[in-house]
Amino acid sequence: MAREIVLDTETTGFDPKTGDRLIEVGCIEIEDLLPTGRMYHTLVHPERLIPPDAIRVHGITDEKVRDAPKFRDVVHELMEFIGDAPVIAHNAAFDRSFIDHECGLCGHALLAETRWIDTLKLAQTRFPGMANSLDALCKRFKISLVERTLHGALIDARLLAEVYLELKGGKERRLDLSSARTATAQVAAVAAGGYGPRPRPLAPRSTEAERAAHLAFLRDTLKDQSLWASYGLDIEAA
Repeated sequence: MAREIVLDTETTGFDPKTGDRLIEVGCIEIEDLLPTGRMYHTLVHPERLIPPDAIRVHGITDEKVRDAPKFRDVVHELMEFIGDAPVIAHNAAFDRSFIDHECGLCGHALLAETRWIDTLKLAQTRFPGMANSLDALCKRFKISLVERTLHGALIDARLLAEVYLELKGGKERRLDLSSARTATAQVAAVAAGGYGPRPRPLAPRSTEAERAAHLAFLRDTLKDQSLWASYGLDIEAA
């Protein structure tokens, strides 16, 4: 399976070179473009005050990060979660600049630039000249934004995972994956010696009188009844 990590961050501003810092990281694990249910999320103490303009975007206040760990305290578990998977981000250069800056401050090795996949660039290639923000793509692909009132790293990563699926083939791709998994399950069932019970057996559509009439017809017209007997149908008893 192709394992990838969808990542989003929240920060105190736009540029780590001017003193802005990371304050939240959210990651979603996907395999074959579909979420596995595994995720990583943490607030991060930025070691500075959060400007009011940034708070209006994500709602993360100084009070909320007062007891949060510093990045150097979570970098190892973050990198362990990411592993050797590619990292998916929207406007990846922004998230990468903050992750790289924080890694540099605590002496941790950087994620290679080649591992980052930018969904903004994917969207610009597919929809040139159109609005391609995360919000715009969610609306274009009819992905609900009802749960999000403010930006947040984890919820934005969840939305981005859905957008990434659509950018890579969407519902057709999901159908292909589901069909492949169904076929695999069927092969496994045959190998085990059968197809397994039907989840919801079909109710009979004929009436009792119709079934009795059919048995009488078979008894009166068929000379060789061994075929029907092999299916458990007792014509003689009809």
